[in-house]
Amino acid sequence: MSISWPGGRKAAASLTFDFDAESVWLAMDPANAGRPGALSIGVYGARVGVPLILDTLARHDVRATFFVVGKNVELYPDRVAAILDGGHEIAVHGYTHTPPSLLTPDEEEAELVKAKALLEGAGATITGYRSPSWEVSPVTLDLLQKHGFRYSSQYMADIRPYRHDHHDLIELPIQWLLDDWPHFQMGPGQMNRPVQTTRHVEQLWMEELEGISALGGHTIITMHPQVMGRPSRVALLDRLIGAMKARDDLWIATCGEVAALAETALPKGSSR
Repeated sequence: MSISWPGGRKAAASLTFDFDAESVWLAMDPANAGRPGALSIGVYGARVGVPLILDTLARHDVRATFFVVGKNVELYPDRVAAILDGGHEIAVHGYTHTPPSLLTPDEEEAELVKAKALLEGAGATITGYRSPSWEVSPVTLDLLQKHGFRYSSQYMADIRPYRHDHHDLIELPIQWLLDDWPHFQMGPGQMNRPVQTTRHVEQLWMEELEGISALGGHTIITMHPQVMGRPSRVALLDRLIGAMKARDDLWIATCGEVAALAETALPKGSSR
């Protein structure tokens, strides 16, 4: 079932940022706790990346969705506050960035509840969730529905929002192609991948945006402050937003805004 985008626009796009900081490296390997050099990659994301990204978004007057690891409310409360002060949406990205597939159902629920409570305590209105590393367990969707989430963004089954079978949740599909991590990120255990130039990734992303838009879909770009927050990549973000805003057929919206529209367009009980 198709969705009519606002203002007669043909397609939609969302800019999203997974604010992991050190948690992603600790979840990959707990031994990284004793490697401050490795953890400093994540520290950069909070210290430098988030402010540069927020400045760029403010200059373009564009609102984004930040999927925030709950522990960052404890580690970087000023950065979480700055995201909210910028008018951006905050959604849950776990508490410790541990993939739900590695947790017991009780552990997964405890992480979900704790992260949601911390982010709400910081002032966020929580409706969305993205699983760490885009990994889910057999009970993830059940837990999201139980705890009042309205959408998730971690599956790759479509280019348009859809409802999950047997759940009321809206899914906002993502794709590795549209994620900065596989193209740019190096780090412990990931040193053998080539780092792409911004021009290469810009071409990939713009081609995919064009293709999804031609089909009336929803393009979600997934970025990480410790990755996209490098100076050359902030310049890429600036160019990307400029190109998006130049299209009069594209609705640029937060994930929460897209999910709210999809809820009205997609009847409960339908998967499309």
